[in-house]
Amino acid sequence: MRRIPERRVDIGPDATITLEAYADTIVPGEKRWPGDRAVAGVSSGGGAVASGALDLLRWDATGIHDGLEDLAERVNGHARTYADRAGLTLDPAVPPFVSLDYDDRVRLIQELTTPGHPEKDFWVLLSLFCNMAFDSAAHLHTAEALADGHPGLTAMGITKPDADGLWRFRGSGYGRQLADPHPDTTPTGSPA
Repeated sequence: MRRIPERRVDIGPDATITLEAYADTIVPGEKRWPGDRAVAGVSSGGGAVASGALDLLRWDATGIHDGLEDLAERVNGHARTYADRAGLTLDPAVPPFVSLDYDDRVRLIQELTTPGHPEKDFWVLLSLFCNMAFDSAAHLHTAEALADGHPGLTAMGITKPDADGLWRFRGSGYGRQLADPHPDTTPTGSPA
């Protein structure tokens, strides 16, 4: 199989940690190390960040790769406004969105994705890509992702392919045959 060349954009450290915090709010996971500020650690196992959300977001196939720095700046601006409104003190050592605790991150994203918000489309799209990294590993070859223990695919019970790299399903999806094959069906399963 020929792979399409891909390009991943580089983003700065503040945009990286901000987008990691955003991704972790969409599909939470456990902290990668004790002082991890981006991943809140409200869930066990790997979430969007461990599933490669930043790799997927930085991939040119998404179409949002060139706007990631701007999205990080925008969500940090919204975090400042949110903190002012809620009377919260932000930690200046990290970007504003990262400084919010998990519940405040969730409330802010709910505001940003609510119908009628003027930037809703940006935040819904960013959220969908973060979720996509976890539930489909769209940025990875499925067999390789499974071999590496991809958290989302593993959590969903996606099975590994057979030794030849192909997936075969020995049982019917409903646990029983739903219909008899057409009488003209060939032994390979093709119509005659």
